[in-house]
Amino acid sequence: MKKWLIRLVCLYLFNVVVLLLVGWFEGSVTVGWAAWWAALVLTLATIWLKPLLARIFHGAASSIAQRARIGEKLVQYLATFVVQAVIWLLVVWLSDVAVRGWFWGYVLPPLYLLVAWVVYDLLDDRFERGATNLYDRTRARSRRKQP
Repeated sequence: MKKWLIRLVCLYLFNVVVLLLVGWFEGSVTVGWAAWWAALVLTLATIWLKPLLARIFHGAASSIAQRARIGEKLVQYLATFVVQAVIWLLVVWLSDVAVRGWFWGYVLPPLYLLVAWVVYDLLDDRFERGATNLYDRTRARSRRKQP
C-alpha cells in the first residue's frame, strides 16, 4: 500500500509541474490553478487508462507494421502519440484547462506529455526512493513523539 501511495503522489506532483510547464510554454493552452485538478485526471489516466490504450493501439500497430523494420518503429511511435492525445483530450475535457487552436492546443501538448513521461520514466525510481525515505523518517519521528 505504501509503495502505491508514494508512486501515486510522485506521479501526481510530477504531472502538476508538467501541466504548469505546458501552460507556461504553450501560449494556446491555459492551465493556471486547473493544474491541480488536471494533474489528478492525468495521473489517473496514466495509471489506469494508458496501459489499456497502449495495449489496444500497440497490438493493432504491431500487426500492421510487421512488413518493415522502419515502419514498425514509426507505427509504434504513432500509436504512442495517439495514446497521449487521447489522455490529453480527457484532461482538457474533464478539467478547466483551456485550449485555443487545433495544432498548438491539441497536437503539441501530447508531444510534451510524451517527452515528460520519458523523463519521468528515467527519474521515477529516484523520486520514489526519496519520497519513501522522507515518508519513513516522518513516520519514525511521529512515533517517537507519541507517549
